[in-house]
Amino acid sequence: MSNSYKKVHFQNSNNPSSKFDLVSLNDLLNRNYSIEDHSPFLFHQLKFFAIIFIQKGHGKHTIDFVDYECKKGTLLVIRKDQIHKFSKSNLEGILLIFTFDFLGSFYTKTETQKSLLLFNDFLNSPIMELTDSQFDVISKLIERFQQEYILNYDKHSQSIIRSELQILISKLHRINTQKHDIKTNKKHISKFIQFHNCIEERFSESLKVKDYARWLGVSTKTLNTVTQHIVQKSAKKFIDEICLNHIKRQLINTENSIKEISFKSGFEEASNFYSYFKKRVGKTPEEYRRSKR
Repeated sequence: MSNSYKKVHFQNSNNPSSKFDLVSLNDLLNRNYSIEDHSPFLFHQLKFFAIIFIQKGHGKHTIDFVDYECKKGTLLVIRKDQIHKFSKSNLEGILLIFTFDFLGSFYTKTETQKSLLLFNDFLNSPIMELTDSQFDVISKLIERFQQEYILNYDKHSQSIIRSELQILISKLHRINTQKHDIKTNKKHISKFIQFHNCIEERFSESLKVKDYARWLGVSTKTLNTVTQHIVQKSAKKFIDEICLNHIKRQLINTENSIKEISFKSGFEEASNFYSYFKKRVGKTPEEYRRSKR
């Protein structure tokens, strides 16, 4: 069975060697799309990261099937593998898109992962509403991107843009942590990042805390301490939430059978899959799929 959404991979037609691009939101929303193109008004899964900065207008944006109202001062962050779509509107602004490798080519893997905590949906909402002073600060940073990327582009621009992006992400992360009192500066954050990435990669192999502790070379107590500190939940609940997010996306976004989704999620018996899902969601997989269509 085929997916009902398209996976959109990073492509920069103006600078093919670059893993960063800056796009006018007005141009994107008002472009004439051919049959071969994928319309931004249809659901699609990003295979890269995006920051959307709204400068004018009113409209709506949908991320993982949740609608967010947008206006001047709204900023949206979309992480790799999230599903989203634009709505027809009079919104104007700037879309920054980049790959993990764009940051990773300059920073260590751990530093890159820390910089992308802004995109972690267990720590942050994908939407930010900036105050007037915050809007002015971010606007000046965006102008620096435009100056370097559009007017001054040369062999030095990639490293300059990469540094500007790190500054932008850090400032946005500061705004978020101050607003929501997110404790990302503590000693547990590096282990939290490793644990989260390990679950994303291996949830279909196991849902047991002891297996992740073994793979990461730590104790189960350590993992529970980390998740309780960072996201205020047990390690087991954290594993289950990530697994359930993947299952829900498959139920909503594909026509795959329940049996196939069960197998892809690591359940050898469909009956175990049913009971696991219903116990935690309150609906059978079929009921959940119907409720979202």
